[in-house]
Amino acid sequence: MRQAGPVPESSAASSTDQHALRADLVRLARYAGQPSLQWACAAEGNVSGRWLADRMVVKASGCSMERLESTDLVDVSLAPLLALLDQDAAGDTAVDQAYRASMADGADEGVSTRRPSVEALLHAVVLERTDADVVLHTHPIPVNRLLCSTAAEQLVAGALFPDQIVMMGQHQLLVPYVDPGLPLARTVRRCVDEFAQAHGRMPKVIYLRNHGVFVAARDVQDAIDTTSMTVKVAAVLLGAIAAGGPVFLDEHEGVRIETRPDEQYRRAMSR
Repeated sequence: MRQAGPVPESSAASSTDQHALRADLVRLARYAGQPSLQWACAAEGNVSGRWLADRMVVKASGCSMERLESTDLVDVSLAPLLALLDQDAAGDTAVDQAYRASMADGADEGVSTRRPSVEALLHAVVLERTDADVVLHTHPIPVNRLLCSTAAEQLVAGALFPDQIVMMGQHQLLVPYVDPGLPLARTVRRCVDEFAQAHGRMPKVIYLRNHGVFVAARDVQDAIDTTSMTVKVAAVLLGAIAAGGPVFLDEHEGVRIETRPDEQYRRAMSR
C-alpha cells in the first residue's frame, strides 16, 4: 500500500483567483484520497471552496478524490441551491433544475459543466452558514466505525485531550442519518443553527451518522489537520471504550483550554 505523501502547500482559499482555488482543491482531494489514509475510496468524499461570496467550486459527481483533475471541479452559484432548501414541495426534478440553474453562468472556458456532487447542497449550507472557505468531506474508517455503532454519541459527548479542543473546538455536531442530498442539507442547516444557539459559534466538525465527517476549514492545511484530528480522536475513543470507557475532560477544564492565551497563540500560529 502506498504511503501518505507530504501535506500539500496551499495558496489562500479566500482568494478571488479561481485558478488558485481550483489548484488548492485538487491538492486537497488528492491528499485526502490517498489509499494509505483510508479517508475515502473510489468516488467517496468531496471538496469545495468559496470562490466569491456567492460562488463555490465543488467536486463533480462520480470523481475519484485520489485522481481528481481541475476539470473534475464545477463552478456553482450558491443562490439556486440555497433557495431550494426553502421549497417545501421540492422533489428530484426541482433538485435537478436547481443544479442546472446553479451552473448556468459558470460554463467558462476550461470550467467543467459536469453535474456537481449530490452533496453540493450540503457544501453550500456549510459555506453559507459558517466562516469556512474550504470544506472537506471524508469517510475515515476509525470515525465511521463509531458513526455506524451505538457509540456514535460518544464522539460529541466531551473532549478527551487538550489538542482535540485546540484543533476542533470544545464541542462538535452529530447529525442523525438522513438521505443524502436535499433532505440531509435541510437537516444539517437546522442542526447547525441549533448548535450555534447552544454554543455561541458554528461547528468546525460535523459528524453524519452512518455516513462520514464534514470539516469547515479556513484553508487546505486546516482541512487536513482537522480531519487528521477527527481520525485521532476516533482511534483514541475506540481504545478508551475497549479499556473500560472514556474519561472526558471536565467542562470547565475544556473552557480553560479553549480560552488560554497560550493555546490561542498556538492556534493562531498554526494557521
